[in-house]
Amino acid sequence: MSNYQNYQPSNDDTAASTQMFRAFVEEPAATPATAPSESRHTGVIAAAVIIGLVVVIGVVYLAFK
Repeated sequence: MSNYQNYQPSNDDTAASTQMFRAFVEEPAATPATAPSESRHTGVIAAAVIIGLVVVIGVVYLAFK
């Protein structure tokens, strides 16, 4: 059984800093980052498809060589 007779509560914030947490919560919302344009996504997807096709064609060519 534990002995709690000598327990002295302190006013120290041992769970990091409550004040810093409150400052984080109360700060104004940051502006959201802008999303990349749709055309950039399309270009990346098209490049990935072309690279994939080149790899598949190369593997087929080497398999039948």
